[in-house]
Amino acid sequence: MRIRGSLFHWGNIILMLAFSPTIDAGDLRVGVAAIDIPADDSMDMAGGIHSWKAQGAEGKLRATTLVITLGNAKLAICSCDVLFVQKDFVDPALAEIEQKTSIPAAHVMVHATHTHAAPSATRVHGYQRDVRFVEGLRKTIVASVVQAAEAAKNSSPCQLRFRLGEESSVGQNSRILLGDGTIYWTGPRDDAVRPTGPFDPELPVLRFELLDGKPLGTIFNHSTHTIGGRLPMKRSPAFYGLAAQELEADQGGTYLFLQGASGSTHNLTLNADEMVIRIKNAIRRAETSAPVRSVDHLAVLKESFDFHVRSFDESTEEQAVFRYCSKRYNDPKLTEDVASVFRTQRQEIAPHRGELRTTSIQTMVIGDIAIVAVPAEFFTILGQEIKRQSPFRYTYISELSNDWIGYVPDKEGFQLGGYQTWSGHHSYCQPGTGERMVATAVEQLRRLYSQTQEKK
Repeated sequence: MRIRGSLFHWGNIILMLAFSPTIDAGDLRVGVAAIDIPADDSMDMAGGIHSWKAQGAEGKLRATTLVITLGNAKLAICSCDVLFVQKDFVDPALAEIEQKTSIPAAHVMVHATHTHAAPSATRVHGYQRDVRFVEGLRKTIVASVVQAAEAAKNSSPCQLRFRLGEESSVGQNSRILLGDGTIYWTGPRDDAVRPTGPFDPELPVLRFELLDGKPLGTIFNHSTHTIGGRLPMKRSPAFYGLAAQELEADQGGTYLFLQGASGSTHNLTLNADEMVIRIKNAIRRAETSAPVRSVDHLAVLKESFDFHVRSFDESTEEQAVFRYCSKRYNDPKLTEDVASVFRTQRQEIAPHRGELRTTSIQTMVIGDIAIVAVPAEFFTILGQEIKRQSPFRYTYISELSNDWIGYVPDKEGFQLGGYQTWSGHHSYCQPGTGERMVATAVEQLRRLYSQTQEKK
């Protein structure tokens, strides 16, 4: 059986499309790999306002990759148990991957699961990048994709089972309107009024297996901030990663997590043990009832996306941070300690106000399932808007992919204010960037959908 494949170039846009009207399950091949990212107790840890040092680990930090091939078409998804990835080390890794595997760089997604218990890969808040960790991370990304690509090359025929599951209790919209008109970040919230946005409970599960049912790799996606390990002061993939590693021990195969649009959603009530149990149960329910789904094409579209560093007024920003912290902490020393971190960040980004920067947005299509990769902590309402406008029935968001440009709120989120909008390395995009990202992603989805329909 022949597969018709095409590769199109439009400036900064690269589109790969492979299609056949009558696909055999035997044409689908999959390879998986999970490699530990080098880390030790001497490394500066990320995930808080200040750096800290871990005392051992409660779970593995991994670069987990799934490579899918269909005829001549190939794509790879690599999920890393880190807070962020950035293009200055991702792009060189992609170039090396292309050279070693023949998978085009634009067909590889590198994702950060956003665990807050891994060494620092970037400059943010009160800590710097740990260069030793980043170099080990870059090498591990390459090794993971290369190993998965080799496994795909040697794979027996595979099939996909898919089910849209749900987990509605792990997480909630955490940008809560408080009685004084501010938006909740930390501290007491006994004057909570209402959430200011939605929570997305969707939990899609893509299970790739051999034709006899032996599991190979499972991708799952959910939209709650990846904060919460079982033990304090430990390196940890946090509750999603712990769930993945425990499912591997119980079910076999390799599990790969993609963080959904969760810039505005956190867990505020559950401990890590309970979150792990609930996520595992939701994945098992989906896998148990997941039917085989045809994969008759693969498509990838990646294009550059320009945005501006926003302007801000220093006195207004200082007042917003100080007002919130002084009330919620009720501790002058702690308030000044935290406010100084944000003050330093603003001093560092102030010279770049108005600067034009470039990142990327990427869309992958596996049969009739689309995954949109955005390089930001994306507000949930924006992710849901992409889903609503997508021509594909099944569309999901993979935030913090291929790069990191901080929080990207919607326009109303900017107006409401709060931690996610305070200017700093964690939040510096111009208002309206999120809506433009939505428009770009939807256009990619429509273009890919049109291409696939023309081939049928």
